[in-house]
Amino acid sequence: MHARLDGRAIAVMTLLCLLWGVQQVAIKLALVDGFPPALQAGLRSLISSLLLIGWVGAREGMPGLLRLFRLDATWLPGLALAALFGGEFLLYYAGLTRTSASRAVLFLYTAPFFVALGVHFFVPAERLGWRQVIGLLSAFLGVALAFADGISGNGAGGTLNGDLLVLVAASMWAAVTVMVKAVKRLSGVSPAKILLYQLAGSVPILLGVALFEGEAGAIGRAGGVAYASLAYQSVVVAFATYLAWFWLIGHYPAGRLAAFSFLTPLFGMVAGIAILHEPASLVLALALVAVAFGLYLVNGPAPRKVRAEHGRDADRHAAAD
Repeated sequence: MHARLDGRAIAVMTLLCLLWGVQQVAIKLALVDGFPPALQAGLRSLISSLLLIGWVGAREGMPGLLRLFRLDATWLPGLALAALFGGEFLLYYAGLTRTSASRAVLFLYTAPFFVALGVHFFVPAERLGWRQVIGLLSAFLGVALAFADGISGNGAGGTLNGDLLVLVAASMWAAVTVMVKAVKRLSGVSPAKILLYQLAGSVPILLGVALFEGEAGAIGRAGGVAYASLAYQSVVVAFATYLAWFWLIGHYPAGRLAAFSFLTPLFGMVAGIAILHEPASLVLALALVAVAFGLYLVNGPAPRKVRAEHGRDADRHAAAD
């Protein structure tokens, strides 16, 4: 384990934040080119699940697959993870039909603040410190500014309904993370199994909604951009970037890596403006700065004394996020 981040870790983490930030734009492009929200999210989870199973099989063989699919005491919290994950993506993709990618990425990345509040009450070793409190206040200011910008209609292309859907999706994402940290049955589970619970478990939820909404016919009508976007979301974001993330937290301090998360909404907003030509406003830019600053404070390196005491637990738990 490296004590500090070297150039390679910084470069890889920056690239991951860029790829995560651009995902919102990819979803919007697929929506425009013919993939409705529930179907798109369900196919993303299905493809990513199959890739994950194939990767575990190639890396660990039949013993690894047996461990991955073994029915054990984690099945009940695993179902809860699947329900939360499915609900999160259902609301998030639906929200993107009603608001801009630039706004969606800002509201989605309020999730770490919900996590900080959740673990304060459910994980005794991770109480809020002064940095986290200031970060939460900064994020609250950013969200308030973003809502004010949307309500006033100042050229950000968002609606209140879409913003609220994404904000609720962010809270569900946070609930998944808090569950992984707080539920003892999940504490020793491999990251691959945690991820498979979410991906595979969300498939029947998302595709079931897609069938109910009559979205299945879009598979034959969607254009090339929609399929390219789906490939990006499934292969690059939901599969490859998570493998890279798990590799990073196995070699570098998870707390220092998590501090880079403030880059994701920055990249997402720039991508929305540059690729989708979404309008921007000064108020939304200020909201983004407030949220990004809050993310840095909440996820930044802890003071040295606290870091020495809790660093080992943080590294272990972050692998399941």
